[in-house]
Parts: sequence; structure tokens; C-alpha cells
Amino acid sequence: MLTGKFDKSRLPSRHVTEGPARAPHRSYYYAMGMSEEEIHQPLVGVATCWNEAAPCNIALNRQAQSVKMGVKQAKGTPREFTTITVTDGIAMGHEGMRSSLASRDAIADTVELTMRGHCYDALVGLAGCDKSLPGMMMAMVRLNVPSVFIYGGSILPGRLDGKDVTVQDVFEAVGKHQAGNLSDEALDVLERVACPSAGACGGQFTANTMACVSEAIGLALMNSSGAPAPYESRDAYGVASGEAVMALLERGTRARDVVTLKSLQNAARVVACTGGSTNAGLHLPAIAHEAGIDFNLMDVCEIFRDTPYFVDLKPGGQYVAKDLYEVGGVPVVMKELRKAGLIHEDCVTADGMAMGEALDRIEHEADGRVIYPIEAPLTPTGGVVGLEGNLAPEGAIVKVAGMSEADQVFTGPARVFESEEDAFEAVKKREYKEGEVIVIRNEGPVGGPGMREMLATTAALSGQGMGKKVALITDGRFSGATRGFCVGHVGPEAAKAGPIGLLKDGDMITIDAIKGELSVALSDEELAVRREAWAGPKETIYASGALWKYAQLVGGAREGAVTHPGAKGERHVYADI
Repeated sequence: MLTGKFDKSRLPSRHVTEGPARAPHRSYYYAMGMSEEEIHQPLVGVATCWNEAAPCNIALNRQAQSVKMGVKQAKGTPREFTTITVTDGIAMGHEGMRSSLASRDAIADTVELTMRGHCYDALVGLAGCDKSLPGMMMAMVRLNVPSVFIYGGSILPGRLDGKDVTVQDVFEAVGKHQAGNLSDEALDVLERVACPSAGACGGQFTANTMACVSEAIGLALMNSSGAPAPYESRDAYGVASGEAVMALLERGTRARDVVTLKSLQNAARVVACTGGSTNAGLHLPAIAHEAGIDFNLMDVCEIFRDTPYFVDLKPGGQYVAKDLYEVGGVPVVMKELRKAGLIHEDCVTADGMAMGEALDRIEHEADGRVIYPIEAPLTPTGGVVGLEGNLAPEGAIVKVAGMSEADQVFTGPARVFESEEDAFEAVKKREYKEGEVIVIRNEGPVGGPGMREMLATTAALSGQGMGKKVALITDGRFSGATRGFCVGHVGPEAAKAGPIGLLKDGDMITIDAIKGELSVALSDEELAVRREAWAGPKETIYASGALWKYAQLVGGAREGAVTHPGAKGERHVYADI
């Protein structure tokens, strides 16, 4: 039975609130209107990624107030702070995208530094856009304090001509416009109605994928990720999340008690069966790294390989996050996975229950429209596939949700581009041929720097009706909104003398998502000769500043593109200071 009483003698906040030596510190708290009782209660960080960059984040400030109410009701003292977000929809298609992945680690770092500097005892993190979700979860696991994650919620779908539309449709409309198949006036109408509210992109793109992960991994309350951002019902989840973190604190349940190899596997299952973003193959290993757990890109893909794909969400399917929420959300998806024995039921959840116990309480069943029964899936294997071969010795990843088996094998000559800009210009001018494999290199974590997403290029191809007629490979990334046969995360990257950096126009490339192969018809000897003649990594314009620093630190995509040694290298745990 929880009592709501806390012994601060073992909590980090004792260093700033207890004893005569901390009188100066307490004077600061009194200056902010805190009472003596509030000062001596546990201090809970309430971290948000609120900003005015995009609709994904605009509602987080308001939602944080409900979290603070929950903390206060459970005898804790909330301390709100913010961190950055780089929003991919705004950063997409230009130099700004280099900041996106780097922002994930900056978010984790700044939350860590704030928590350490002020000795907060527990953490509730609110995030809304792609990299802010894994960044916040990485911080929770790194600090290993009692933690609850809450998603800011998805955007409502726009409506045009009786159909739901999303920002993905706008990106693809640019390709149609370039091809002369859409007028200026029609594009103008679409851009004005596609995004009608606050919230993150509505399809199963990276933000909603990682929101589903937050529930499946156990850091978020069940069904908390589902309600769209404008719904005031989200306030109830905020209050409950504040209360839940206090219960975890009293029980002594920390983030690494929740995030285990089993819970990471549960999360990967949910990504696979919902046709989630390939970016999960980057973020799950990064979260695992913070806990010292070996779980790399190919481990994620192994789970994808034997998980049925049965949730019909955009971009491969028909529906958006709001539709999933209305038929029961992630808990119903996990119930279906459990029927096939694909969920570890003994994992801990944010409300302190075991996952199996939490799922026992879910009354909804698969509706057969958004969530298919697992025994009658859309396809028998997951929506994302891992690839290896002489072109990707460290692996690569491709999203096949919504693609027929016949479309999952492609052989064609390479057309090589040294950057996304070069490729986009060629696509815009249709300077490519049907049957080719477009290669975009020098866009990896180091070589970019920043491992940009290629949505502008892939959306233009789809808009030109060429999504199935060409393939694309890159050492960069793809947006969760990408469609078509597009392979990302090819490793080693070009900047590290990976095979993708040795390709020439005309080299015959085979992508086989059924066998899990990415290869080029070159002998080991020929590749060795080309490596000897390799001129070295392409120079970038980033010779100082944050992106230069990132390029010096970042590792390969296979391990999550991480920037520090992780839990395996730590000599202390913050929660025990």
C-alpha cells in the first residue's frame, strides 16, 4: 500500500534541500514562492520540448501543467523546465535536417544536465516531435530515476475532397506539381488544410511510432499516446502520469527496471506490426545503449522479420493515429501480439503493473478495419526489414509495409549522387531512368554530418509516379512518411570508407527484402582496389560548432548513432549520487 511518505536521505534532492549547509539553496526556493513543505518533498523534473517551431510541440506547455497537478496531488514538488526540439517537418529537405538527429542527443544531454544540476529525484518527460521522443527516453534511462513519458499527441487529419490528408500528401504533392500534374492553385489549397491543429504528424511516421514505443516499452501509461493533441482528455493522462511517477518513486522503481531487453523486444514488435518508421531501428538501439543492453539494428530487424504486420496505418496503409486511438490504441495491438505469444508479459509498466496484468484489463478487441486480427494480418512479416550483404556489411533497413512481395526485389544499375541536394535536383529535372537504383551517399551520421532524412526526394519520386519504378539507397535516413523501395542506414557509411562510398554509375545493385540482402555485383578484389584508390571522406562545410562536435563523437547507425559510451562505460548512476 502506497503511503505518500518519502525518506529524502537517499534521494538526490537532499543535496539541495536538507541541512544547515543548504540554507542558501532553500532561499532560492523561497524566492520562487515554494513553501517549507514543498521544499522538503521530492523534487520532480517536468521536462518539455515546448517551442513555437511547429504544431508538434505547441501544446506541450499547457499539457505540462496537468502533469504538475498530478505530482502535487501525490505529495511531490514539480519543477518544470524545457529543452530544445528540431522539428523534422520544418527541417526537411535542406541544410536544417543536419540538426535533426544531433538534436536527439542534445535533448538527452540537456535533460541530464538539468536533472544533475538541480538534483531532481524523478522525471516526467513530455515530447511531441520525432527526435524529442527518443531523446527524452534516452535521458530517463541514462539517469535511471523513476520516470514516466507522455506524448504530446498527434495532429488531427486534414480533410480535402472527402478524404483525410496529412503532411505526407503535401510533400508528395510537390512531386506532382513538379511533374505538371498539379496546379499552383490545388497545391495552395492542400497546404492550407493538411495540418488543421496542434500535434505531431498523424500517420505512423517517426513521432507516432516512438509514441507507440513509449507504451510498449513501459515508460508511458497504457493508451496515453493515443488521444490527439487538441483533445482536452489528454489532461487526465497528464495528471495520471504525475501521480504515477510519484508511485514509482515510492516503490523505488527506476527507468532501467522498466527498460530491459524484453521490453525493448516488445517495443520492436509494436513497431513491426504497425508498419512503423525505420527510424525506430536507430532509436531503440540508442535507448538500449543508455541501459548497457546489447540491442542493435539487426537485432531489431530480426524481431521485425517474424512479426505479422496487421495495423493499417499511413503511409503504407489507410488510417492515422486518431483512428487507432478510437479503436483502442496500442493496448489492443499488444493484446493481439499476446495471442500469438509475441509479448513478454512480465515486463514492468509505468503504472507499476506487469504488462500481462495491464493487458488483462483491456476490454477492446481488434476491430478488423484499423487493427486486423493477428491470425489474419495484412502480411505475415513486419513492415520493416533488415538487409545485409557486401554493400552493407553493418546492415541497412527498408520499410516494406504496404508493398507486395513482387515489389520487394529490385536489381538495377546505380546512379550515384554525392548529396541529397544533387539527387533532388536530378529527380526534379527527371534526370534519371526507370529501373535505376538511386544512390545518395555522404549523408551518414559522420559524413553528413547528421544523417539527414530524404523525404523531399522520395516524396518527389512518388509524386512523379516513379515510386515503384526506381529504388533508392542511402547512408542517410528516411522519414517515417517515406514510401517506395527506399533503403536507409547503409553501413559502414561513405565517410568511413563503406562500400556505398566506392560505388560508380552503372554498378549493378540488388535489393532483396525477402532474403534480407543488399549487394553489388562486384568482387571482393574489385572493392579492395577501389578502397585503395578512395580519396577519403567528402569535406563538409561544418568545421566548427555543434555539428562538427557531433561528427567527432557519433558512432555508426548499427548501434544507434550514439555519442558516448553509455551505461557500459559509466562509473556511477545519477540516481545514487
